[in-house]
Amino acid sequence: MNVNPTRMELARLKKQLNTATRGHKLLKDKRDELMRQFLERVRENRVLREQVEAGLREANRHFVLASAAMQKEQLDAALLSPKQEVGLKVSTRNVMSVETPQFHPVTRTEEASDQFPYGFAFTSFELDDAVSLLAELLPTMLRLAECEKAVQLMAAEIEKTRRRVNALEHVMIPRMRESIRYITMKLEENDRASRTRLMKVKDMMLDKAHHYSDHG
Repeated sequence: MNVNPTRMELARLKKQLNTATRGHKLLKDKRDELMRQFLERVRENRVLREQVEAGLREANRHFVLASAAMQKEQLDAALLSPKQEVGLKVSTRNVMSVETPQFHPVTRTEEASDQFPYGFAFTSFELDDAVSLLAELLPTMLRLAECEKAVQLMAAEIEKTRRRVNALEHVMIPRMRESIRYITMKLEENDRASRTRLMKVKDMMLDKAHHYSDHG
């Protein structure tokens, strides 16, 4: 063992072991809570993805019907110049030391009708329905994007935490315990050797004292 078998080293290792044991418990608790929240996000992600895919299918169906009811030039012209602009504000939320993103849509105007980039005189109601469906679907799509990114980041953090837990559990803590056992054993050996030497010195002194007494 590459350690000095001294009482100071023993005290230092015991303190380190105590810190490592506490850290191991905290990391395990963190890993378990991360896993619980990760699974919640995975379930939410599945539901949101189904909603988004169903919404996109329905919007696409309306676009197909609109393209059948309108001439291509009319459809292209209707969608050519959008009135509304949508920006995105991004903030973060800390989940067990993982910075997960939060997306907030910001529209150029507050008018709900500005989602339609055209007048209604020359367009099909199917086109109106398609555009409305996509506008309604946007918050769900953003929540899905948040959820998918959170799942990705949390999976990476779980893996990192798992590696740290395993390193403490299977390498560092056993190594510290082995070092403590080794130093304790060495110190006990030294104590026994010291007691033996003291007993020998005592016997020699008694023996000398006895000889002096006999000589006198």
